Amino acid sequence: MARLTKEQYIESLRKLNLKVYMFGELIENPIEHPIIRPSLNAIAMTYEMAGKPEHEDVMTAISHLSGRRVNRFTHIHQSTDDLRNKVKMLRLLGQNTACCFQRCVGMDAINSTYSTTYEIDKAHGTNYHRLFTEYLEYIQDTDYVIDGAMTDPKGDRSKSPSQQSDPDMYLRVVERREDGVVVRGAKAHQTGMVNSHEVMVMPTRALKPEDKDWAIAFSIPTDSEGITIIYGRQSCDLRKLEEDADVDLGNKEFGGHETLVIFDDVFVPNDRIFLNGETEFAGILVERFAGYHRQSYGGCKVGVGDVLIGAAALAAEYNGANKASHIKDKLIEMTHLNETLYCCGIACSSEGKPTDAGNYQIDMLMANVCKQNVTRFPYEISRLAEDIAGGLMVTMPSEKDFKNPDIAPYLEKYLKGIDGASTENRMRILRLVENLTLGTAAVGYRTESMHGAGPPQAQRIMIARQGNIEGKKSFAKKIARIKD
Repeated sequence: MARLTKEQYIESLRKLNLKVYMFGELIENPIEHPIIRPSLNAIAMTYEMAGKPEHEDVMTAISHLSGRRVNRFTHIHQSTDDLRNKVKMLRLLGQNTACCFQRCVGMDAINSTYSTTYEIDKAHGTNYHRLFTEYLEYIQDTDYVIDGAMTDPKGDRSKSPSQQSDPDMYLRVVERREDGVVVRGAKAHQTGMVNSHEVMVMPTRALKPEDKDWAIAFSIPTDSEGITIIYGRQSCDLRKLEEDADVDLGNKEFGGHETLVIFDDVFVPNDRIFLNGETEFAGILVERFAGYHRQSYGGCKVGVGDVLIGAAALAAEYNGANKASHIKDKLIEMTHLNETLYCCGIACSSEGKPTDAGNYQIDMLMANVCKQNVTRFPYEISRLAEDIAGGLMVTMPSEKDFKNPDIAPYLEKYLKGIDGASTENRMRILRLVENLTLGTAAVGYRTESMHGAGPPQAQRIMIARQGNIEGKKSFAKKIARIKD
C-alpha cells in the first residue's frame, strides 16, 4: 500500500469506533469536534509534508524491511543520518504547525521496542522480535499512526506496582489465556490518542521479579473493546466553541491534545505482545524510549520556538519597538537558547551507535542533557516573548467586541500600533503569543517542555548514571600526578 495522503489519513480515522468522553459527555464524532479537530490537522500535516518532494529527505526514509519509501514516523533508524533527519523533520513540522504534532511518541516507541525485543529473544529464546517486525511491516504498509503509551497513574509513588493498595495503578495482566492476555489499568497524559490507529503500551519503570504481571508491552487498535478515552482540558479550550472564532484562537488550525486512556479488561492477542513477564528488560525498554523521546525535544520544541521568536519580533515591530537595543538583545537571547536546544538534538544524534539489533540509538547522556535544557529554555523564551509582547497580550478585549459596531471604532483607534500595520494584525500576533505561552498550544510547548519525556529529575538521574564521574576523576588524578 502507498503512503497515505492527508485526505486518506483523515478518512481512515472515520472508520474507527472510538469511545471518547469530553466534559462528561460521549463524543459521537471526534473528527469534526471543534476542540479536537486542530490536533487532527497537526497530524495530517505529517502526511501532507511527507508528500512534498522538497521535504522527501527528512520526512521519509527507505525501510530496511521492504526497501520501500515510508513515512519517517514509521521508520527504524539505520544510521546517524537517520537520527539527524528525525530531528530536522521535527523542527520542520514545529515551524509549520506551532504545536505538538503527536507522532513522535509512537516513532520513539517502535525504535526502542525493536532493539529490546531482539535482546529479550537472545536471552530467553522468545519470538518477540519476529512478531514485532511483522507488526512493523503492517504499520509501514498501512502508514498508520501509533500512540505510544508509557505513563501509568502510579498511585503511591513510594511503592512498586506489586505493593500498591490498588494494583491497577500500573497497567497489568489480569488473565493469561492460550491465545493472549487480558490487561487492566490506565495510561495518563496520552498524546494524540484520539487521532491514532494503534496504541503501543510499554511499562513505565524498571520492575522487580515480583512485578511480573506489570511487565507487559503490546500494541492494539485504539478502538479495541474495553478502551475508553477521556479527553484532557486545556487552557482557553472553550474559545474553539465560540461561533466564528478566529482572531481569539491565535493558532486556529493546529493544536495538540492529551488524554487519560482506560483499559478495562482489554484482550491482547499473542501476536501483538512484545514483552510479557521478562521484568529485567522493562527498565531497558523505558530508558531507551526515554532517550529517543528526549532527543525528539531537540527538534519539535525548537520548531515551535522558531514560531514564537517570529511572533515576538512581529509584536515588537507592530508596537514600534523593534529598533530598541533591549528588544534586539532579547530576540538574540531567544535565538541563542533555541539554537542551543537544536545543537543538543543534533549532537546526540551524531554520536549515535548501532544496537545489537542493528538499528541506531542516540547518545544517551547527550539526549538527557538535551531534555534537561528543554525543561528550562522554553520557559525563558516564553518569558522574553511575553515581555516583548506587552501587557495587552492578556488584557485585550475579545474578538466579538471588535465586531460590535458601537465599540469597534474605539478599539480600532486606541489599540492600533504603528502606521502601516492594521489593528487586527496586531491583535492576531498578540493572540498567537498568548496561545503559545499561555493557551492551548502551551501544553505542547511550555508545560510539555517540563514534563514530556519525563520531568527534570528523571534526566538528572540518567545524567548521574552516565556522566562517568569516576573517569573524570582519573583524568584529574593523572594531570595532578596523584598515585593511589
